[in-house]
Amino acid sequence: METEIGAARPPLFGWWQVAVLGALLAAGWGVFFLGAGMQQVLAWLALQSALPFLAVLAGLVVGLRAVWRLARRRGSASPERTGARWARRGVAVATWLLAIYPLAWSLGIGVLRFPVPLADTTPNASVRLPTDAPMRVMWGGDELHGNRHASFPDQRWAYDLAVEPVLVGSSRLDDYGCWSVPVVAPAAGRVVAAHDGEPDEIPGKPSGNLTAVMGNHVAIELPEGGFLFVAHLQKGSVAVAEGSHVAEGALLGRCGNSGNTSEPHVHMHLQRQSPRSAKGGHRPVNFSEGLPLSFRDHDGAPMPLGGIEVAGGKPRAVGAVVRHVGAGGSSAPGAEAAAHAAGAAGGSTPLAAPPSLAR
Repeated sequence: METEIGAARPPLFGWWQVAVLGALLAAGWGVFFLGAGMQQVLAWLALQSALPFLAVLAGLVVGLRAVWRLARRRGSASPERTGARWARRGVAVATWLLAIYPLAWSLGIGVLRFPVPLADTTPNASVRLPTDAPMRVMWGGDELHGNRHASFPDQRWAYDLAVEPVLVGSSRLDDYGCWSVPVVAPAAGRVVAAHDGEPDEIPGKPSGNLTAVMGNHVAIELPEGGFLFVAHLQKGSVAVAEGSHVAEGALLGRCGNSGNTSEPHVHMHLQRQSPRSAKGGHRPVNFSEGLPLSFRDHDGAPMPLGGIEVAGGKPRAVGAVVRHVGAGGSSAPGAEAAAHAAGAAGGSTPLAAPPSLAR
C-alpha cells in the first residue's frame, strides 16, 4: 500500500512558515506605529504591498498543495495530532488575514489614520487660504472622519477646498463654483515645481488618473521648512516658473480639475521632502512625510474641519466654510464679488458627487 492511514506527512503550512510571516508582520506593524520619519512611510508601503503579496503567494502555495493531496487521496493525520494540526491552521489563517488586511484600505474598509501626532510634528506652517472666495472645506483636519487624506503619510494634514456649489454631480466644469477661480500663493517662497499641460478631467466621477495624480500643480519651498503643494490647477493657467520666488497672494493659476480628482477644487498639503529627487527626477506620491498645515487671516479655525456625509444616497458637504480676511477682520478685496460670481455661475445646486473627491 502506497500510503497508510495515519502515516506522517509534512503539514500544508508549518510552524516555521507561520513564524516567518508573523515576524515580518510584527516588524512592519511595529515600525508603522512606533517608528519615525521615512521608516514609518516605508512600513506603510510594505504593509500594503510586500507583506500582502507574500501572504497571497503563501496562500496559493498552500492551496495548490492541498489540491495535490486531495488528488492523490492521501491518508489523514493520526488522531493524536489532530488538535495540534488545527491549532497550527488557526494561527496560520489569523496571520494570513492580518497580512492581507491593509489591502482593504484601498476600498475604504478599516482605514487607519497615519500614526503621527500633530503636537510632536515639526516644522509646521500657517498660511493664507488659496483664494479670496469663500471656500468649503471638503476634506481637512486631523481626524479621518473629516479628512480622508489622514491615512496617507505625505498628505497627513492635507486639504481639499472648493467654492460653492460643490458635489453637483454634473459633467460640465462650468457648473462648479471653483472652476477657473484665481488661485494665489498661500505663502511666500521659492517655486521648486511648476507643472502644466495636464487636461482637465470630466467632473462628476473619479478620474482615476494615477499617472499624474496632482495634475497641474505648484510646489513652494517655505522659509521655515517644508514644501507646500497647490494642486489640480486648470490646464494652461499656471502663472509661475520653477526657480522663481513668489510673494504671498501672487497669482499661481486657476482652480481646475486636472489629475486624480472628481470635481474642480484646490488640493493643498505640506511635506518634509522636496518633490525633486536627488537625481533631479520627481519624487513619487506618498513617499514623503506630511507636515501640519493650518490657516491664518481667515474667519475660521486654524485647522478647519472637512467632511462629506451621504443621506438618501446623495453626498452632502458638511465641512466648514472659510474665507480670507484682511486687516481688521474685513473681507479681502474681491471676496464678496468672487463669491457672488461663483454662485451665479453655478447656481445653488446641493452637493452630489462621490465622496472620494480627490487626492
